[in-house]
Amino acid sequence: MYYYLLPLGCQMNLSDAERIRTVLEEAGYTSCQKEEEADLIGLVACSVRQKAIDKVYSKIHKWNQWKEHRPLITFASGCILPEDHRKLLGRFDLIFSIQDLPQLPQMLRQYGVTTALNGTFPALRDEPPPPSETGLDSYWKVPPTYSSSFEAYVPIQNGCDKFCTFCAVPYTRGREVSRPSGEILREIETLLDRGYRTITLLGQNVNSYGLDRHSREITFPELLDRIGALTRGHPLWVYFTSPHPRDMKEDVLEKIAAYPTLAKQIHLPLQSGDDTVLTRMNRNYQLRDYRSVTDSIGRILPGATLFTDIIVGFTGETEEQFLNTCAAMEEFRFNMAYIAQYSPRPGAVSSRWADDVPQEIKKERLHRLTRILEETSGAFTRSLPGTTQRVLVDGFDRKPGFLSGKTEGRIPVRMTDPGNIEPGSFVTVRITDARPLSVAGEILPSSGIAPGTSEQALAIPQGDILL
Repeated sequence: MYYYLLPLGCQMNLSDAERIRTVLEEAGYTSCQKEEEADLIGLVACSVRQKAIDKVYSKIHKWNQWKEHRPLITFASGCILPEDHRKLLGRFDLIFSIQDLPQLPQMLRQYGVTTALNGTFPALRDEPPPPSETGLDSYWKVPPTYSSSFEAYVPIQNGCDKFCTFCAVPYTRGREVSRPSGEILREIETLLDRGYRTITLLGQNVNSYGLDRHSREITFPELLDRIGALTRGHPLWVYFTSPHPRDMKEDVLEKIAAYPTLAKQIHLPLQSGDDTVLTRMNRNYQLRDYRSVTDSIGRILPGATLFTDIIVGFTGETEEQFLNTCAAMEEFRFNMAYIAQYSPRPGAVSSRWADDVPQEIKKERLHRLTRILEETSGAFTRSLPGTTQRVLVDGFDRKPGFLSGKTEGRIPVRMTDPGNIEPGSFVTVRITDARPLSVAGEILPSSGIAPGTSEQALAIPQGDILL
């Protein structure tokens, strides 16, 4: 029997999908590339944005029409708000919390589907977990079936305790729970053995890692220290997302500075550049606090790139408040900003407030911020032609004859394809051209470091600028 899995939303959902694949394949299913060919279709949903949940309804409507002509079972998991869960319950055959993933084969058997579960790892079992083990502990024991041979997502935490008024995550994933550090380090060791080139540590608020386990677990800076020591000498970059500005301390930045494998790129969500809006968002910092963190980044990690998230049109946002966000964008000179139009989510505090910024104004503000981003990021990318940069090739560009990749700072690079470079290889690129959010260049001869090659065996040229 064949299955098709569609993950929507953030990197955490992509990571969840990798573990769902493992469970389904252990149960005897085989992955297929087309949903039309599947006997079982799963969707890793996202209630955080209205656009994503709209896609869920569109997909399940189509799949349910297919059921009139052939046997088909559908399921959903992921980030689903209680209200969306109630609405979807009668549309999908199965809806389950991601922490109940190990019981999916049993759910399918109860639905009348025969599975071939072979029980090769402890998390897949019919009996309840031990009393000392939470649902997430059992879920994290499921080894992922990675979707890439060189880029991996490693969850270190689930849930969030911040309760920003616009955010649905505490209501979809619950309160913060940290994954045991021993499991995290063992998964990273496995990835190193397999020659992975990038690892991204995932959590809704990685800074608070370990705090929910008190004296039983290490802190986030200590986790970075152990990962830096473990990965020393390997050709890879380790990233993390997302930190909260209120909790971002210099000890984290100092650990990044201490280890070459900890990437010099920081994703620090700002959300708004206006103090009044930040207060209404319950972000628990003001612009001066954010500025203090970015000053520390510039001092401790000179040359590091800075990414952010921005919401435009938050309920009650005035033109003056939006202009403060524009000023903040110009001040912090982000290399990338993920800008979203505000949409109220059921259950979040702000859903009880009037969504009083018209859609056309939200769209116009998004375009204005995008233009500022192109100016600030463009000033940086235009400084790069003539330099050499270390780049990880991640695939083939849409334009024939070119490869795509990213620098350590996650600046996209288009490169001429010499015909002998595999995705997952590190190369040295001479930058020849720049656009506002990306650069282009030529791969220098004999610069490829293929997957599975150790850094000790090769001298890796370093860029003129650390990105």
